[in-house]
Amino acid sequence: MNQQLKIQRGQALTEFLVASVAIVPLLLLVPVIAKYQDISNSTQMASRYVAFDAMVRNDAISSWKPESQLADEVRRRFFSNSDAPIKTNDVAGNFKANQNLFWSDPREDSLIRDFNRDVTVSYGFGNGATHNDGFSAAADGAPFVLSGELDLQARGIYTANVSVTLANLPAGLRFYEPFDRIGLSMTRSTSLVFDPWAAKDPSQVESRIANSPAIFPVGTLEPIGTAANALVLSIDPLAGIPGPKLGKLDFWRDVVPEDRLR
Repeated sequence: MNQQLKIQRGQALTEFLVASVAIVPLLLLVPVIAKYQDISNSTQMASRYVAFDAMVRNDAISSWKPESQLADEVRRRFFSNSDAPIKTNDVAGNFKANQNLFWSDPREDSLIRDFNRDVTVSYGFGNGATHNDGFSAAADGAPFVLSGELDLQARGIYTANVSVTLANLPAGLRFYEPFDRIGLSMTRSTSLVFDPWAAKDPSQVESRIANSPAIFPVGTLEPIGTAANALVLSIDPLAGIPGPKLGKLDFWRDVVPEDRLR
């Protein structure tokens, strides 16, 4: 009976040792994988930040935010310490106070060793350096046949990319293989269509239509309108009723009465 119990205990110990060969490295890698997932999520959020910033700062509205400024903001606000303040011209430095302490290896060295070198922002499928590189036109090259006539932007989809390169884990620890030589890098992208086809005010609608002879031939309509107006007035000059305002877009403008604006 005692011999059988000893055999069972020895078998249990052997099974534990065999299982620990797989379980212990897995347990040690769980925190590392969690760090990689957290960095991956921050990279995705950073790409959204760049893309959505372009929605409110682009050459169709005012002007682009400088690419270097966007890259500095991404590094400081998404890859620096988690409580980094949002300040203008704030730049992430390669020292402990600006590093995310959770993103560190077993020796407490940061997985992002150099912000300027390891965190980059690019544009478009070709990873260009400027905002204009971020656009990809439609496959047929003509998403709307009258876009040129109406002075509408038709540059296509705008894509922002953020990439981060992570340092390898320390060599010599078998449990961390192959993360000691994997050379891991992450790239996340966000794509948007933001060129506005809606006019900002009635005047812009009029200018787009009036400047397009194919849509609104002013040179042809104005003489016809003048002749029609003279004809109407000649029929009943005492009524003072004008004729049709052909060629006059401002006559048809929707205007909110002053008393409705108060």
